[in-house]
Amino acid sequence: MKLSLFNISVDRDSWLGKLQRWSYSKWRLVPLIDRWLFGELVPPLLFAIAAFTVVSLSVGVMFDLIRKIVEAGLPVFIAIKVLILSLPGFLVISFPMATLMATLLAYSRLSANSELKALRSIGVSTRRMIAPALALAVLMTGLTFIFNDSLVPLSNRNAEITLKRALGKAISLEKGNDIIYSRKGVVNDPSSNKIRDGLTHLFYARKFFNNEMNDVTVLDFSRFETSQILMANKAFWNSDESKWEFINGKIITIDSDGITTTALFSRYLYPLDTGPKRIAELPKDANDMTLAEAIKAEKLYAEVGNVKESRRIKVRIQEKFTLPMACIVFGLIGASLGAKPNTTTSRSQGFGISVVLILFYYVLSFSFSSLGVKGTLSPLIAAWSPVLISILGGELLLRQASR
Repeated sequence: MKLSLFNISVDRDSWLGKLQRWSYSKWRLVPLIDRWLFGELVPPLLFAIAAFTVVSLSVGVMFDLIRKIVEAGLPVFIAIKVLILSLPGFLVISFPMATLMATLLAYSRLSANSELKALRSIGVSTRRMIAPALALAVLMTGLTFIFNDSLVPLSNRNAEITLKRALGKAISLEKGNDIIYSRKGVVNDPSSNKIRDGLTHLFYARKFFNNEMNDVTVLDFSRFETSQILMANKAFWNSDESKWEFINGKIITIDSDGITTTALFSRYLYPLDTGPKRIAELPKDANDMTLAEAIKAEKLYAEVGNVKESRRIKVRIQEKFTLPMACIVFGLIGASLGAKPNTTTSRSQGFGISVVLILFYYVLSFSFSSLGVKGTLSPLIAAWSPVLISILGGELLLRQASR
């Protein structure tokens, strides 16, 4: 026998047929009103995802790739590959915006056709009407989080590697400029048995490439009343010795009397931990980190005493959760605006309203994020305040729509 479901014909006894029968039976358990409203929401959602993704992808990547094709001779198929690899990052941006536009358009059309009025006449509350929109928003929230945490960091790195390889530039996943690592500890005064707790080492390298530091300077304050400056052309971690190996440099020692001595070396082993290498290997942009990588980076910055960078990463960790939550925020606001009685919104009007609301939300988010990075607000408050404020605004809109 043949089973036809969703316009697909399969053998009834095949695994696909069994899966379709199970899915159909579960779908039939959903109340009819929810199935109907969900069906009204999906088409505008897909349209909005496509529209916002095309616009953002064109502005963010496509124009730059076209310029590289013309000016740098980038092969077209490489440009297409980079474009595809960049797609997940722009989909994550589009999902919340598409949720807003889809709910606004769907409920505005139903309101204009008096279908919501008919539901109200039989006792269906506005909150009950927008329940499918919130369920869809929760689904989009989960999808956004999965994309943003798992797929986007990997695809962004692959896009960068593919583009640089095609343009003939040097490639290394372990790279960075201006590496700064500070280490705190305890310095003993042997004459008075006093202990000074504070900065003991400051490590700086102009560039890190292929496991090698270039133009390195180390300030050593770990000895009482004596300071050392170590400068070298390059340095790398010697795993056999568990020390840093410096090549072609000099050591300048300054004692408490201001007497300076200088020693040249071609190879020098220095006892310092792997902190500089771990700092250099971190992605510069927290958006290119997974949640686990961001947590690891925050602990490392806190360990080395980089308070500012640690605070910035804490804010970005919270934003890993608040970015997907924007789907719920926009779903509530869009459905509440669209469900107002006698509301009529075309696709062009819905797009314009969506852009204004999105702009307001992200300006609010950026402002609070900056306050969090600066230290004025705690990372938790800075990241979640825009979400809570917007949800309160959505609740007020919902109450107005329920009158």
